[in-house]
Amino acid sequence: MKRYIPWIALGLAALWLASNSRPPQTGSDGFDMASFGKLPVLVGGRVKPIDTVARNSLVIIHGRQTLRLEDGRQLEASRWLADMLFNAPVADKYPVFAIHNPDVFGLFGWEQGEKKYFSYVEITPFLKKIDEQGTRAEDMEAVQRSPYQTAILNLRNSLVLYQRLKNSLQPDDAEDFANEIDAYAQIFQAGRDAAHAHEKGGKFDKGKLDMFQQFSDRYTTLAEMAYILSIPPAQAGTGLHGDWMSMGQSLLNAASAGGVNPVVKAYALIGDAYRKNDPALFNRHVQDLGGWMAKNEPQATSRTAYEFTFNWLEPFYQAMGLYVLVFLLVCASWIFWTQCLNRSAFYVLLLALAVHTFGLFSRMYLQERPPVTNLYSSAVFIGWGTVIIGLILERIFRDGIGAACAAVIGFITLVIAHNLAGSGDTLEMMQAVLDTNIWLATHVVAITTGYSAMFFAGVLAIFYVVRGVFTRSLNQQSAQALARMIYGVICFATLFSFVGTVLGGIWADQSWGRFWGWDAKENGALLIVLWCALILHARWGGYIRQRGLVVMALFGNVITSFSWFGVNMLGVGLHSYGFMEKAFPWLLGFVISQLALMGIALIPQTQWRSFKTATQS
Repeated sequence: MKRYIPWIALGLAALWLASNSRPPQTGSDGFDMASFGKLPVLVGGRVKPIDTVARNSLVIIHGRQTLRLEDGRQLEASRWLADMLFNAPVADKYPVFAIHNPDVFGLFGWEQGEKKYFSYVEITPFLKKIDEQGTRAEDMEAVQRSPYQTAILNLRNSLVLYQRLKNSLQPDDAEDFANEIDAYAQIFQAGRDAAHAHEKGGKFDKGKLDMFQQFSDRYTTLAEMAYILSIPPAQAGTGLHGDWMSMGQSLLNAASAGGVNPVVKAYALIGDAYRKNDPALFNRHVQDLGGWMAKNEPQATSRTAYEFTFNWLEPFYQAMGLYVLVFLLVCASWIFWTQCLNRSAFYVLLLALAVHTFGLFSRMYLQERPPVTNLYSSAVFIGWGTVIIGLILERIFRDGIGAACAAVIGFITLVIAHNLAGSGDTLEMMQAVLDTNIWLATHVVAITTGYSAMFFAGVLAIFYVVRGVFTRSLNQQSAQALARMIYGVICFATLFSFVGTVLGGIWADQSWGRFWGWDAKENGALLIVLWCALILHARWGGYIRQRGLVVMALFGNVITSFSWFGVNMLGVGLHSYGFMEKAFPWLLGFVISQLALMGIALIPQTQWRSFKTATQS
C-alpha cells in the first residue's frame, strides 16, 4: 500500500489544482463579465484585457483584487470596473479608498475608528485639501517624506486614477450615450462647417455651432481624462504594437474620419445596456464587439484572451499552496513513513515547479521579454531557480532537505512577489536603457540565479542550525551532507554572481559609457561576489569548518537581501526600476533574524541538542 502513497498524494494535489481552475461562469445576475474582461485595450503602453486593468486598478486603489461592500457582498474586480466605467454614481458609494494614517483622518476632521475604507462620495468634500497636500508631498524626495505625506500622496494618486477611470469610456454623467453619439454624428459636419464659416467671418448657423462646441468641449475633456485607450489603430491587425486612441479622441476625429468608429458605438451600447441592468443586451453587445476585435485585431485578441486565462488560473497562488503541501509532507517524512512521504513530497514538488514554470513562461510570452524585467519578476524567478536547485539536491541526497528548502524559498519568494504587485501592472514595460533583451536574458538572469543559489545556501544553513541546536536529528552524517550541499551551492552562486557582474559591466559600458560607476546596484552585486570568494578561500585555507561555513552562509543571506532589496531603498543609482521603501521593516527584521541565527550557531556545539545527545551517548 505504501508504494502507492506518492501517486495518491500527487493525484490529490492535481485534483486540488483542477478544482481551483474551473472556467469562470456567468454571474447569477446574468452579466457575462468574463467576455467583457477579455476585450483588449491599451493602458500603460501595453495591450491588455480589461480584466487586467480592473485587477491592477483595484489593487492600486484598494490594495486587493476584490472589493467587499458594507452589506457583505463581494465584487470581482471586473464588475467593480464595469460600475466605474458605466454607472459611476453607484461606484462612487463603494468603500474602495483605504485610509489608515491618523494624520489623514485629522486632515478631514475625522476620528480614527475601526472603519478603514471610504467611498468617493465621503471623500469628495476634501478633494481640494488632498490635492494641495499631495502636490506638496510629490515635490519632495521619496526618502524625505513622512508617513503622512506618503499616505496623502498615495490617496491623491488613487483619486486621480479613479477619476480617470470613470471618464475612460464615456463621460461619468452620461445617461444615454449611444443616442448622444448619434446626435453628435448628425451635427458634427454641419457644426464644423459653421465653425469654419465663423472663423472666416461668413454666415453660419449659430445653433449648430453652439451645439458642436458643446460636444467638442465634452469630448476634449473625455480625451484628456481617459486612462484606458479602447479604440484600436485604423489599420486592422496592427493593434498589438500600433497607436490606440481614447473614446474622446476618436469622437473628436469622427468628422475628419468620415464617421464614428464602430468600436466607439459598441462601447456606448454596452454601457447603456449595463446601466439599464439588461444583461441579455449587454452580453449581446459584448459578443458583437468581441467578434469585431477577433476579426480586425486577431493577434491582440488572442494575446488578451491568454492573459485573461493567466489571470483566472493564478498559477503563482496555486504554486504557493503546493509548496506548503510539500513542506508538510517532508516534515511528516522526518517522523514516520520516511521513504514514501519523501517521495510524495518530491512528486508534488515537481507538480509545483510545473505550475510555477507555466506562470513564469506565460509572463515571458505576454511581455515578450526574458524572465526578469522588474523587482516582481525577480522574486518569481529567484523562487523558480531555488526550486530547481532543491530538486537536484533532493535527487542526489534523498533526505528531504532539498525539497524542504525548495518549498520554503519557493513559497516565501512568491509571497514577496504578491506584495510587490501592489504598485500595479507587474508586466509593465521597462525604461529604454534597461529594455534590452540580450542583456536581460544574460546579465539579469545570471545575477538572479546567483541570488537564488545564495538564498538556497542560506536556508540550508538555517536548517543546519535549527536542527542542530533545537532537535536531536542532526547526526554527524546529516551534518556533513548539509555542509557539502552548502559548499556546492556557494560554488554555484560564485560562478553565476561573477559572470553576471562582469556582464553587467559590459552592459553599463554600452549603455552609459563606463564599465563601472560604483552604482548602488553594482556595489551590491560586487559584495556577493566578494563574500562568496571569502567563504571559498576560508574553506580552502582551512580557516573554517562546518560551523564556520554555516555562519558565513547565514551572513550571505544578509548580503544577498541587501543587494536584492536594500539598494532599492537608498533612492539613488541608475537602476531605477526597483526603487521602493515599504519593505524596509521586513528587510530589517530579516537581517536581525539572520544575525540572531549566527549568534545561536556560535554557541559551543557541546550545548547543541543534537551534539549533546551524541556526547552523552
